[in-house]
Amino acid sequence: MTFKTQLLLTATIAALALTGCAKSSPADNGAAAINTADAAGPAPLKLAGSVDFPGYTGDFDHFAIDTKDNKLFLAGEEFHEVEVVDRTTGKILKRIPGYGAPHSLLYMPETNEMLVIDGEKPSTVLDADTLQVKRTYKLPAGADSVGYDAQTKHLWVVTGGKDVPQKDSNLIEIDPATGKIFKSVHFDADHVEALAIEQNGSRIFINVTDKNYLAVIDKNSGKVTAQWHIKEAEQNAPVAYDEATHRLFVVTRKPGKLLVLNADTGATIAAFKAPERTDQVVWDAATRRVYVAGGEGYTSVVEQDGADSYREAARVTTLPGAKTAIVDGNRLWIAASPGESKAMGKLLWFDIAPR
Repeated sequence: MTFKTQLLLTATIAALALTGCAKSSPADNGAAAINTADAAGPAPLKLAGSVDFPGYTGDFDHFAIDTKDNKLFLAGEEFHEVEVVDRTTGKILKRIPGYGAPHSLLYMPETNEMLVIDGEKPSTVLDADTLQVKRTYKLPAGADSVGYDAQTKHLWVVTGGKDVPQKDSNLIEIDPATGKIFKSVHFDADHVEALAIEQNGSRIFINVTDKNYLAVIDKNSGKVTAQWHIKEAEQNAPVAYDEATHRLFVVTRKPGKLLVLNADTGATIAAFKAPERTDQVVWDAATRRVYVAGGEGYTSVVEQDGADSYREAARVTTLPGAKTAIVDGNRLWIAASPGESKAMGKLLWFDIAPR
């Protein structure tokens, strides 16, 4: 990295440590940020640490947590490796090379195994303790985003799409331990992204990004039961779900917006500006907060005061490329991808303030 870039990153992290985040003015629905020192109440997030990934290039993808072995796993999508980090200290425990395009991860506590969904090579099942490969299985090309159904203990995986390249996409239901396929839902679309699964109901919500609608699927029949057009913006991609209030949190990329939808009707409840280049939206049920991690260099924090009442509480300065995240108890982890830049790949973690 250049000396100038290094200075910029160092200054950004130092500023984070001092201020924690910037808080938005309610008068403009979050259009301008002010220093948290001038805002009432504690900051929702406070930087607690960071770690570098020297030599890393390209983008990171999604996280998984191994609570038994106290490990955090991160998919190194474009550097073809899986990163393993100590959840307490943030220390890098191992960098596992040899993957094609690792996208999504699933921890299986019953067997203490970590499944790595690979879009180019056979998916691997790791012993979460020893980090050795126990077995592999092949999924259809382009395996990427996933959603886990605790009712059936099955995993739903998006496959196909433009990255393969393929003109259509499929959502398949599999046994995560073996890769056995139970159902396949076809989409005449080449860009299908994130999904959210009801754990106490029968529905799956999935973003059909290039067609600009959210599809509702009955997970028992595998049939599409509704298509809700996203009217406020284009390229709906990340999604999260608050099952208690039946509210969906959908993020668009053109432009960046966070939309709160009624999961029973598809109606828009609220809309906020969101950071550009977002790969992840996270619902934190414990604090009733939504975290929108964006590559633009900040994470938007939106608080739920009721099923139909939301406000942007803060815009937390992160780093360019910091666009995937996961909640881990009272900590939020965010991966900052170098992308096409020469910046250092980083992992940031923040303490979450209670409400």
